[in-house]
Amino acid sequence: MSDHTADPATGTFVAHRNLLFTIAYEILGSAADAEDVLQESWLRWIKVDLEQVRDHRAYLVRVTTRQALNRLRTLTRRKETYIGPWLPEPMLTAPDMAEDVELAESVSMAMMLVLETLSPTERAVFVLREAFAVGYEEIAATVGKSPAAVRQIAYRARQHVDARRTRKVVSPSETRAALESFQRALETGDLQGLLDVLAPEVVYMGDGGGVKHAALRPIIGADKVARLVVGGTIKCGMVLTFNPTMVNGNPAFLVHLDGEIDGIMAIRVEDTRITGLYFVRNPEKLSRIHSETPLTLR
Repeated sequence: MSDHTADPATGTFVAHRNLLFTIAYEILGSAADAEDVLQESWLRWIKVDLEQVRDHRAYLVRVTTRQALNRLRTLTRRKETYIGPWLPEPMLTAPDMAEDVELAESVSMAMMLVLETLSPTERAVFVLREAFAVGYEEIAATVGKSPAAVRQIAYRARQHVDARRTRKVVSPSETRAALESFQRALETGDLQGLLDVLAPEVVYMGDGGGVKHAALRPIIGADKVARLVVGGTIKCGMVLTFNPTMVNGNPAFLVHLDGEIDGIMAIRVEDTRITGLYFVRNPEKLSRIHSETPLTLR
């Protein structure tokens, strides 16, 4: 796919690649699987007679979504045997991506976890409709349902998601203050300082994938989470450092253990306090934290 100036099919695919990757990632929660989907979509695309395709973008979105749905069903079976909680694969993103509130919310760890609770078809319909504003007719052709059925699926999925996500926008200064307090408390072992910045109902989830040690179920409540986190930093006997970064368009910490990368801790902030901590330690999910991944809704 190098000389796309002389190859219209390649040029079109490259022009829409970031969009197609974002769609596949939102449906799958896995960057590695999203890349596989793009490869499968590309192989189908180069066999198409472009003169017979009226809307190249719509056609590519349709092909990519179908491939993502097929992959999602396989991925769902893999998750059933996964050791401990399964978290989406984190991706380093550009700092200014947070300014696109709609995009940052749609790929946040918190939102991706909500999408995990939808059926494959519900997830595809919700992602296409809510994040990418695809029309009902086009979605219907993509998922093999009638437009009326797609409207019902979209309505149910939206209700399900809205019941589980926050609509409150947190200012950058509030987020920054919460992160700084959290980092300071962690690095000094200040239990009370941690309790002050954690929301009473804060949820901690760890993903070690059976390779790295992690809590085998979500930990809920400020006291339990604070003791787990502070206790972990003290007991390990090694130097832990927390470097602020941006993952999936939202704040996170790149965690180092004695100078080596140990994982990514994504943070969710609401009302000046931290309500979600998502710690990915599985090495197989850390390949996208070294260079920025471009994402787009358009």
